[in-house]
Amino acid sequence: MDIIGIKYNNIIYDMQTASELHIEGEPIYFDNSPEALAIIRHSCAHLMAQAIKEIYGNAQFFVGPVVQEGFYYDFRVTEKINDEDLNKIEKKMKEIAKKGVKIEKYYMPKESVINKFHDDDLKQAVISKIPDSNLSLYKQGNFEDLCKGPHLPHTSFLKAFKLTKIAGAYLGGTEGNEMLTRIYGIAFADKEALHTHLQQIEEAKKRDHRKIGTEMGLFTFDEDVGAGLPIWLPAGARLRRKLESLMTDAHIQREYQPVRGPEILKSDLWKISGHYQNYGENMYFTQIDEAEYGIKPMNCVGHIKVYAHTIRSYRDLPLRFYEYGVVHRHEKSGVLHGLLRVREFTQDDAHIFCQSSQIKDEVIGIIAFMDKIMTSFDFQYELEVSTRPEKSIGDDKIWEEATNALKKALEQRGLNYGIDEGGGAFYGPKIDIKITDAIGRKWQCGTIQIDMNLPERFGLTYIDEDNTHKRPVMIHRAILGSFERFIAILTEHFGGEFPLFIAPTQVAIIPISGNQYDYAHNLQKQLKNIGAYSEMNLKNETLNKKIRTAEKERVPIIVVLGEKEQTTNMVSIRDRRSKTQYEMDKNAFINLIKEKMSEVSF
Repeated sequence: MDIIGIKYNNIIYDMQTASELHIEGEPIYFDNSPEALAIIRHSCAHLMAQAIKEIYGNAQFFVGPVVQEGFYYDFRVTEKINDEDLNKIEKKMKEIAKKGVKIEKYYMPKESVINKFHDDDLKQAVISKIPDSNLSLYKQGNFEDLCKGPHLPHTSFLKAFKLTKIAGAYLGGTEGNEMLTRIYGIAFADKEALHTHLQQIEEAKKRDHRKIGTEMGLFTFDEDVGAGLPIWLPAGARLRRKLESLMTDAHIQREYQPVRGPEILKSDLWKISGHYQNYGENMYFTQIDEAEYGIKPMNCVGHIKVYAHTIRSYRDLPLRFYEYGVVHRHEKSGVLHGLLRVREFTQDDAHIFCQSSQIKDEVIGIIAFMDKIMTSFDFQYELEVSTRPEKSIGDDKIWEEATNALKKALEQRGLNYGIDEGGGAFYGPKIDIKITDAIGRKWQCGTIQIDMNLPERFGLTYIDEDNTHKRPVMIHRAILGSFERFIAILTEHFGGEFPLFIAPTQVAIIPISGNQYDYAHNLQKQLKNIGAYSEMNLKNETLNKKIRTAEKERVPIIVVLGEKEQTTNMVSIRDRRSKTQYEMDKNAFINLIKEKMSEVSF
């Protein structure tokens, strides 16, 4: 298998660059590994740009990075490009790839590059953001662009790619700037992997939580209310309340204490925490009595105030506070996406205040909690330790100590983990929980963050056994991430076919005629007494239509009640999950539902 790159100190180099710098490291083979795909997709972005340049001679290009969903390029053309044009561009890409055009890297002084692209304002915008005095460019055929790489040696490697969508993108991602054209694509090492991915996309369309949420009546959005502000309908609220109830029971069992902070706090507090300086562009601010207030984007400051309201002893630690805290973040309209990206959401937030010697055990306990939840929903998951980002607070010693504590906790539990260099929060390192759903997609879900900076900033202390004041460690923890995002992921994971214990409606009751109404009401009452929610369809419709309605709403159990069932104290059951039909004694049925309702706990 061809070697297309070298990995050294977690940096990927293409073969030309590795040779020029005399780098010897781990070889990257032409396969579907993450490292190889980074090179393949970067090269495919340039292949797409070359094809666009050949078709639209006046095209000017901004940037073309690799992203989680593949790659894209932002560019400007005078013609309007639509979905139908993607096939034309893709066809040209295949022609170029088949020629095996060589991809070459070369360097030029910055001033020379400025002169080279003197009539291209998009390139000038890119150059202005590069501090280096000597810039690298990649050239293939009649196309060349500023780029650090890495890239493939030639285009003939690219045989499995697909352009997926066209969109608009503000220049530099700043609203108010010029709108450029953006084309997304995906690429793999082989056609089989591409085919599997495209099948996954088709399956994902069927499972789209926005589509299923509408069919099941879970939630809605209203332009009069505002973008990114979900409205929970009765069925969705029941689903969410059940999830909250399971989480609450689990918190109580693990000795967490419920707390609640205000949703709006003076900006002075956000300045102390560092959110004002580091996260202010994502916050909403208002003026009250000549003082500035910020609507909370996170719950940590409120929990800090709970801790600080009284003197704490080492005997009190660890202190575990939890809150289903509503937060608001100023997300740009272009990134809003159903429940997955909203402006108002509720975190299953918790903060643990402990001694540094307790960090490892607390993190192990959180991971066990997380494991229980994820396995209950049949999720596979991966863990990733995210280290200090460029934009951060605190000194190196604190960061090193916190990062090592996370790694030791994972190692003691025997868990493998990846490293995301520079991916930590601005106030501390973290463990990110990434789950894999039923069709193989990965989702960023919960997080565990060690914070030794905010306790310092707010002057938090506890009295140690030697009667001296010590600084506690603060652990930020969210397992679901947010109820909105997790329910969106759950909906797509199950395709709306929620397990009975979490389903918004557990049983649909369909009496065949008015003679069975009393019998149906009695059954509904018994189900209510065991905590199961049922809906009774009394509409003047055919039996088949009533059954189709229940199936469209994805109700796990459909109970049909006729004269025979009434006289024998039986129920006729259609089990949507097992795809079976059978009869059962009514009391036995109640016991069965009760068992199913209680078979899962966190």
